[in-house]
Amino acid sequence: MPTGLSFSELYIREGKLIGYKSGGLQMKILHILNDGPDKLPESIISVHERDNEVKIIDLSKKDISYDSIVDDIFTSDKVISW
Repeated sequence: MPTGLSFSELYIREGKLIGYKSGGLQMKILHILNDGPDKLPESIISVHERDNEVKIIDLSKKDISYDSIVDDIFTSDKVISW
């Protein structure tokens, strides 16, 4: 079930998150980490977690259910792959 539409404006300078503007209803956001955690994705995820329902999938881990990933992709309002 979609949680609504919301968009945050992220302000990034030289690869660092320097601010954000939030607005609207809560979204269900899925972050897929291809190479494991990194500073920029972690900072953006922390901003998204303030106003949204966030799920993180780390593809560098060995015990991944690909059926579950596909389900998560289709039940999310927004999917971001890093």
